[in-house]
Amino acid sequence: MEAILDQGSSSATATAKTWTARILGSLLVLFLLFDGAGKALQFAPYVEGTVRVGYPASCVVPLGIVLLVCTILYVVPRTAVLGAILLTGYLGGATATHVRMGEPFLFPVVFGVLLWACLYVRDERVRTLLLPRQRDAGEAV
Repeated sequence: MEAILDQGSSSATATAKTWTARILGSLLVLFLLFDGAGKALQFAPYVEGTVRVGYPASCVVPLGIVLLVCTILYVVPRTAVLGAILLTGYLGGATATHVRMGEPFLFPVVFGVLLWACLYVRDERVRTLLLPRQRDAGEAV
């Protein structure tokens, strides 16, 4: 009986984790899409913010397009890992910019960690890659 109850609670926990990752991931993706679109469409606050941190205004559209492409790759299950890698690089650039400006840089770091955490929950390939393998008793270290 305990095994059945444990299995049920494990399933409920897995479902809760999955839905939490989906909701959080959706919010992250929406933020990235709005940010990328704002840059690509050259909305004034995005241009001003980019210029304020030391980039020329001519960089705003390319940055927006790169962010949109990376985010779309992240959303598509087949290319999600590539998208996560590219978004990690993009967020690394944001982190470097904040550090250079002497501003708090926690936001892009946490954002990147959350992107990978959501991908970890939703993608079996990532879990397989990141989980430590169980070694057989006879396997050499």
